[in-house]
Amino acid sequence: MSRDSNEHGRPGGRALPPRLDPRAGRPSRPRTGGPSQGSPSDEAAPRRRGRFALAGRITAGILSVALLAGSGWGWYLGQVAEAAVNRTDAIPTDGNEDTSNAGEAMNLLLVGNDSRSELTEEQLAQLNAGTDSGVNTDTMILVHVPADGSRASFVSFPRDSYVDIPGYGKDRLNAAYAYGYTNAGANASDKAKQAAGAQLLVRTISQLSGLKIDHYAEVDLLGFFELSSVVGGVEVNLCKAVDDRKWSGAYFPAGVQTISGADALKFVRQRHGFGPQGRGDFDRIVRQQVFIAGVLRKMLSDEVLLNLGKQHELVRAASKALTVDQNLNLLQLAEQMQSVTAGSIEFQTVPNVGTGEEDGKSIVKLEDRETLHAFFADLSAEPEPAAPATAEPPATVDPSTVPVDIFNGSGTSGLAAKASSALAGAGFQVGSTGNASSMDFTRTEIRYAAGDEALANTVAAAIPGAVLKESTDASSGTVQLVLGSDFNGVGQAVTPPAPAAAPEAEDARTAADTTCIN
Repeated sequence: MSRDSNEHGRPGGRALPPRLDPRAGRPSRPRTGGPSQGSPSDEAAPRRRGRFALAGRITAGILSVALLAGSGWGWYLGQVAEAAVNRTDAIPTDGNEDTSNAGEAMNLLLVGNDSRSELTEEQLAQLNAGTDSGVNTDTMILVHVPADGSRASFVSFPRDSYVDIPGYGKDRLNAAYAYGYTNAGANASDKAKQAAGAQLLVRTISQLSGLKIDHYAEVDLLGFFELSSVVGGVEVNLCKAVDDRKWSGAYFPAGVQTISGADALKFVRQRHGFGPQGRGDFDRIVRQQVFIAGVLRKMLSDEVLLNLGKQHELVRAASKALTVDQNLNLLQLAEQMQSVTAGSIEFQTVPNVGTGEEDGKSIVKLEDRETLHAFFADLSAEPEPAAPATAEPPATVDPSTVPVDIFNGSGTSGLAAKASSALAGAGFQVGSTGNASSMDFTRTEIRYAAGDEALANTVAAAIPGAVLKESTDASSGTVQLVLGSDFNGVGQAVTPPAPAAAPEAEDARTAADTTCIN
């Protein structure tokens, strides 16, 4: 977003904080327990086209007004945020179809834009941010918040995900914004180009996930430093020391440490130096998620919740850094999320099958469309309503009037004979016993003919959890009991089946997780 420059060349009239301002210099800060900072090799190292985007700064901005939402102070913070936040026309009118559950649940796309056009050469050097790499987007996270605000799910998309970009064919995901931006028209304003880029990215993510994207937010570079500093730095935990001065500038000891400002940027930009088991951009995504989690933990701590001045400072910094869609109501979002806790905020990476190459480009191969849509449908599914407490119990009869034939399909020898004795002892009429046609039944089945529901229900009451199945194989007036490997005995519930596994995402963790990372 184009803004007026101040006398120092900083857009929007916001100068870098003194500790980050190259004109003011930067005092050295020795580290304990790890390598020393600021070695000559840092200055000589080649500057790579670094990418700074971090969705944590977006998240902090949006959630910052949640601190005391609903109170008079919360309303005031909401007004402060609305007065400073930037707006863009990011949500398209087509290509953003809602195949999810309708209602008050919300899907928010968090984006970090890779442009450094608003920073001076001195600032780029001080921040180790490299040169401007255009309008590609490096950080893309889909956040789902249910209607009751009880949790939040963050799903990261690798920037090199090989996807269909509507109207442009197959390419890496971080090109979607650039296509929209550069093809908005020669006479389009910068604001219109940004809106076109955002809209194409929203269409692309909607097509990938099968979800409607309700809201959009992106952030600028300086906002990240202001936010990470306002919260007093973020605590991270590294399993081993890091030395990636050649590329990202990351240079940290192992263990728990608090980082902010330029160090935070280096932390989330690291793509090398992870060791022989390193995963490049996937490890980088984990760093971004861990940093977001640290920001959220800080915001939910007494250090912020009980400090009105800190809240005001945080909201002002966050709103200045944010560009959001035209309809996002920050205070309303904050009120919806009042009950969220660190343990109910989950981070994942979109299901994928690893890396590859296409047209000479390194890519990340995502799972197929059906798998991705199933994953996001499960992510956004509302809890099933509880069964009414007044439901009528199933009709049953006296066990002595129920003939039962028993078949062993469990693979356990002698199980039919044991079940026969137990059922007879329970008053049932036991008929024939024997083996089933197959010995690999995992579920115990109670088969019955049409009209014999009450007979089958009576057997089911003696073997809770068994599957009731109407079958043409069962003779009228007689119930067939097929024993599966889940059978535990008459009068005992069968072993419940394992829940169907939803497609798994990588690196799932909550914001409360402070275990070390690679």
